[in-house]
Amino acid sequence: MENFDFYNPTRIIFGKNTHLEIGNLLKPHAKKVLLHYGGQSVKKSGVFDQVVASLRNAGVDFVELDGVVPNPRVTLVREGIQLCKENKVDLILAVGGGSVIDSAKAISMGIFYEGDVWDIYAKHLPVSKNIPVATILTIPAAGSESSPSSVISNDEVKLKKGYTNNITRPLLSVINPELFFSLPKNQIANGVSDMMSHIFERYFTRTLHTDLTDALCEATLRTIMRNALILMNDPANYDAWCEVGFSGNVAHNDMLGLGRAQDWACHGMEHELSALYDVAHGAGLAVLTPAWMKYVYKENMNMFVQFAVNVMGVNASFRDPEYIVTEGIRLLSEFYRKLGLPQTLGELFIGNDQLELMAKKATGEISGNEHKLGGMKRLGWQDVLAIYKMAL
Repeated sequence: MENFDFYNPTRIIFGKNTHLEIGNLLKPHAKKVLLHYGGQSVKKSGVFDQVVASLRNAGVDFVELDGVVPNPRVTLVREGIQLCKENKVDLILAVGGGSVIDSAKAISMGIFYEGDVWDIYAKHLPVSKNIPVATILTIPAAGSESSPSSVISNDEVKLKKGYTNNITRPLLSVINPELFFSLPKNQIANGVSDMMSHIFERYFTRTLHTDLTDALCEATLRTIMRNALILMNDPANYDAWCEVGFSGNVAHNDMLGLGRAQDWACHGMEHELSALYDVAHGAGLAVLTPAWMKYVYKENMNMFVQFAVNVMGVNASFRDPEYIVTEGIRLLSEFYRKLGLPQTLGELFIGNDQLELMAKKATGEISGNEHKLGGMKRLGWQDVLAIYKMAL
């Protein structure tokens, strides 16, 4: 096990009706907030009116900024920064899923940055000051409600960049599983794929003697998969949503990666799909993850055997580890299919013509500064291209 330094200050308020207390929760921390959200779904569900009433009852003033879309855009972030400056906002309340929360995090840092906020993401600049972010989660998937990470897209240059900084961990996050009842099945599926990938990126490692985090990763994966299938048939099942919502938070609050080298190649590869084709993140991950597994598993056969047995339930002779691994990958793909997720790039309407470009962008080769992806196997642009082709 490797050394680690773990700090997660985010307060989690979990359970029924908890979002109704948001005004009192924020009152000690802010006089004026930016109420940040996506489209009309938060209004149609009634959540918007409930949040506004709670803020007003607590005497917390606010200004609004809507319009966040999946793969949140830096153009709206810039608008939010200006709005916060003009109105002297001292906290951002993100009501939505990972895209809204990521947009809020970017705004919170950009307020004190003198240049263009995109520079923070494109150049991974150090940032030491922001205003606090609080969240009301309406889509469990990204885990951004207690993570130090955010991802922003720039349509002008067709890039999607992630940024990690502990100062962006939200001050507090409200998780009320009742707010997930109206989610369409495709959003449930994409969310499940995303949170599982957050675990895979930490789980598949070369680090030895990580028994505890191995077991935590495996238990969280099994919990997500079991309850995701329940939600496909019963999307208003509160107990199943509790399990999935809590798991999505645990999947990305960094606890499952403690003491172990991590990978993150699949996220790096998928960001290129989202940047160029505006693909739903979870859908892209469902396509690339099995392809990545097939490409790298021989680098650490034992780790993939463990996954196949402990997570996917493969029961076969340990004298044939190759079969165990391939059967585990097959069962994972089958699970994705049960959720209605795509299995190939073709199903995402992605052909062969841009694969080399995406591979070179993912690794930095396009700018002559290649950085290999991943930890299980270090992937150059040719490796990434090979995985893209396997996913066709």
